[in-house]
Amino acid sequence: MAQKIVTVYTDDLTGGEDQEVQTHTFSLDGVNYEIDLVPENYDKLLEALAPFISSGRKVGRAKRLSGSRKQASVEGPSAVELRAWARANKYEINDRGRVPAGIQEAYAKVH
Repeated sequence: MAQKIVTVYTDDLTGGEDQEVQTHTFSLDGVNYEIDLVPENYDKLLEALAPFISSGRKVGRAKRLSGSRKQASVEGPSAVELRAWARANKYEINDRGRVPAGIQEAYAKVH
């Protein structure tokens, strides 16, 4: 028997499938977020945040994960680490997309 694994890239905002979807990270009130967006929706996010970014102060730097298009915050666990922790602790979690806030909160309580 042969198996075929299909990776589907889905925009978190619209639910549309597209090969150009990329994961982007941002933080607000000390909480790190990841969102998977097509370039057009990422431009909308940047446009919406532009006045706040231009008036704000930078307090940290993002680092590039080697061999990956994704960025991670310098602080806090990565989505990969959160997913591994969630699975080890009997939480149901998807392989892609945003890590649910409930799982992030549960992880934070333990650590």
